[in-house]
Amino acid sequence: MEAFFRTHRYLVEHANAPVRRTLMDEIDWGDRMIGIKGTRGVGKTTFLLQYAKEHFDALDRRCLYVNMNNFYFQGQGIADFAGKFYANGGRVLLIDQVFKQPDWSTELRKCYDLYPNLKIVFTGSSVMRLKDENPELNGIVKSYNLRGFSFREFINLLTGNNFQPYTLEDILQNHERIIKQILPKVSPNRYFQDYIHHGFYPFFQEHRNYSENLLKTMNMMTEVDILLIKQIELKYLTKIKKLFYQIAEEGPNKPLNISKLAKDIETSRATVMNYVKYLTDARLLNLIYPVGQEFPKKPTKVMLHNSNLMYAIYPIQAGTQEAMETFFVNSLWKDHKVNTGGRDCSFIVDGNLKFRVVDAKAPTKIRISPDIIYTRYNTEIGKDNQIPLWLLGFLY
Repeated sequence: MEAFFRTHRYLVEHANAPVRRTLMDEIDWGDRMIGIKGTRGVGKTTFLLQYAKEHFDALDRRCLYVNMNNFYFQGQGIADFAGKFYANGGRVLLIDQVFKQPDWSTELRKCYDLYPNLKIVFTGSSVMRLKDENPELNGIVKSYNLRGFSFREFINLLTGNNFQPYTLEDILQNHERIIKQILPKVSPNRYFQDYIHHGFYPFFQEHRNYSENLLKTMNMMTEVDILLIKQIELKYLTKIKKLFYQIAEEGPNKPLNISKLAKDIETSRATVMNYVKYLTDARLLNLIYPVGQEFPKKPTKVMLHNSNLMYAIYPIQAGTQEAMETFFVNSLWKDHKVNTGGRDCSFIVDGNLKFRVVDAKAPTKIRISPDIIYTRYNTEIGKDNQIPLWLLGFLY
């Protein structure tokens, strides 16, 4: 136990979180069992350590961070370890990568039943279906999603500003006023293309090649998160990776040809759709449907989850329009439902809001319709129903 406390102290003292994530204030920390899901690389470990740093002194033994990567837990269950911690006055146990422990959900249930004054905050992969696949946690766990950096967080980090998020309703109604508050402090266009290329994952701050680091992260998503959590045999890994590459290579504007993909990776159509769902859960893909439809129906558009992924997959050429539409969907994905639009609009948001993503510097002028909201890139300002696209990066 002492070794764990030494590690906890070191990690908390050296935790570096220059941008405070908004999720920290969205969580009800009064709950006893809190699950924080997120894809690899978005900062779940840092988030746990930041919570410990904000609420406890590094020497306070009531709080302890542990990582299930530690080989100790191959022979020791979470519940037994939690019992020892609890008996010695422990009250908040922070468990990183909980899915690495066999029978983790059963163990968490034991903790909940046996130690009524113990709070557990655990992190897991976005692939995990906490309640659907773990009925023993129904009614006791509150689940949250930690996302990669928003454009707002990216700007705050690089400029030292403290811009706050806005709701979509506020942006639609008051974007001209909001922009006047932002532009005197920062020029968003100066940072926007950098964010599109390498701003979503916090590890862009590390002194390593970002694309190589992102490729490594993407491989871990498939090799560990999907295979381990979904209990898929290793021999099928190449099929999943090939499927992902082919979808990425096709781009979002070509319809998903399930039959062709099934033939190419030598599997059934049903298996292709299952793999597509796993890649979506892993936050590698986004599936866009017409209003009223959802999985397991065939999507009308398949996009990479965020624009950074587009630039890491060689030799795919990331088109500007595709990158901007990917940013649009990714920015709205957290709190809003995005569906494919008709001929007059790119997307329909929340069932009734029509949006088009357009280039403000396009040589041909588009006819403005009052029924459509135009999100425009290559500009910092907006007017009426024409909103600069970058401002949607302030939704969280």
